[in-house]
Amino acid sequence: MKNSERLIQAIKERRIAPVPKAFFTGRELLLWLVFALSALLGAAAFSVILFSIQQTDFYLLQHSGHSRLELLLSWLPFVWMAFLFVFLGLSMFSFRNSRRGYKWRLTHLAAYSFGFSVLLGTAFFLAGGAARLERAFDVRVSIYQSMEEKKIKVWSMPEQGYLSGVIETVDGEEMTIRDFDGKIWAIDISNAFVAPVLALDAGEQVKLTGRMTSEGRFEADGVRPWGGPGFRHQKK
Repeated sequence: MKNSERLIQAIKERRIAPVPKAFFTGRELLLWLVFALSALLGAAAFSVILFSIQQTDFYLLQHSGHSRLELLLSWLPFVWMAFLFVFLGLSMFSFRNSRRGYKWRLTHLAAYSFGFSVLLGTAFFLAGGAARLERAFDVRVSIYQSMEEKKIKVWSMPEQGYLSGVIETVDGEEMTIRDFDGKIWAIDISNAFVAPVLALDAGEQVKLTGRMTSEGRFEADGVRPWGGPGFRHQKK
């Protein structure tokens, strides 16, 4: 029996039927959809990493090592970094299994995928989308605590020299602030370093280092902006 005859016989015995072209077309579309979504989600994760790094108080982390909250604040970017690598892996897997994906080296594919996430994620961060995304994630995922919530807890320890809130009034060498729990504080800023980028105007959010001198009174040795220009505190 010829090889061709054996092949025909095997096809008949195993009842092998041709796979419709629509199957391969649909598979290709699905792979490209997974690739696009993974790349976009990777970019979103990278933008939140940038936002987390921006909000991390390296000044505080360098001068205090007693608080677990401080440790969580410094590690939060790595949570989103894990998301980034997961989405990068998915995008590479889907592209690699597409019709022309085999032509790409894994190193080149990884570099292009990461580069796309970095560029798009940076643009998303600069447009303010990262802060909104992180707050939305905080609202919808009950076990997640946002960067801002952790930051507020770290900067709400006046007995240990850390205070934050919104400026109510400024009068010479003293100002009043309302902390994020609604309590009013009288702040002595006569010997305080005030960050050059900070305008001591009512409504500005600030973080203070110094010492609590009595109930409701705080002597500041440093006054810094809460989260950069244009950032405003928003509750859940």
